[in-house]
Amino acid sequence: MRAVSAAETVATTHPWAVHAEGLRVRAGRHLAVDGLDLALGAGVYGLLGPNGAGKTTLMRALATVTNPAGGRLALLGHPVDGRSDLRLVRRQLGYLPQHFGFYPRFTVREFVGYMAWLKEMPKAGLAAAVQRAIDRVGLTAKADARMKTLSGGMLRRAGIAQAIVNDPRLLLLDEPTVGLDPEQRLDFRELVRDLGTDTCVLVSTHLVEDVAAACTEVVLVNEGRLVWQGTAADLSGQGDPNHAGDSAAERGYSAVLRRHRAEAVR
Repeated sequence: MRAVSAAETVATTHPWAVHAEGLRVRAGRHLAVDGLDLALGAGVYGLLGPNGAGKTTLMRALATVTNPAGGRLALLGHPVDGRSDLRLVRRQLGYLPQHFGFYPRFTVREFVGYMAWLKEMPKAGLAAAVQRAIDRVGLTAKADARMKTLSGGMLRRAGIAQAIVNDPRLLLLDEPTVGLDPEQRLDFRELVRDLGTDTCVLVSTHLVEDVAAACTEVVLVNEGRLVWQGTAADLSGQGDPNHAGDSAAERGYSAVLRRHRAEAVR
């Protein structure tokens, strides 16, 4: 466990891991996030929305990869703007993008260790932290296998390992279950539920059932704005059992989107 600086100690008193007011973020010339308000504390949050809703752009902004174009954003108590020193935030942040790069000849252990080094983790205890992250995603037997030899599902798990190696206080996972088989998805759900006891975990996915099973709350966005936020059980209660959908959560998701689109055209 690394030492916590005085600045980080002050930040822990802030009630929100993510606090956005009127947030605007561009994807190229397009304003993909447009006036979004969001407040997230500890727990597991599922980020849902149709294609083009702004989910990935929002995740990139929360990961400090993309600068906000307007509004206010604070992460772990620290403001995020063009003048901020974001190193404190990045040391406490874990991020798995939809597509992540790696050196093919790196072993899994070397890859996770390299990412830990980029996060400025201290050398003392680093090897143990790397092994623990690899174990948690079920890649113990593949720790010394080269990244280029891994299957798609194993690569995804290696990506999750690098995201959690620093025990982040804010964990952002963009489509983390792509390529995972059903058993691995069950293991992933258990992992994020465990992480969410004292960490803010935001999972962006198209798989409503993963959200219903693993997340304490659901954040639904459309056209760059927050459409609905509540528990997975509340989302399931939004739907009509006579409408299409394989589950109550999917019916609720569809119902919320239909209402939002109907209100938008009035």
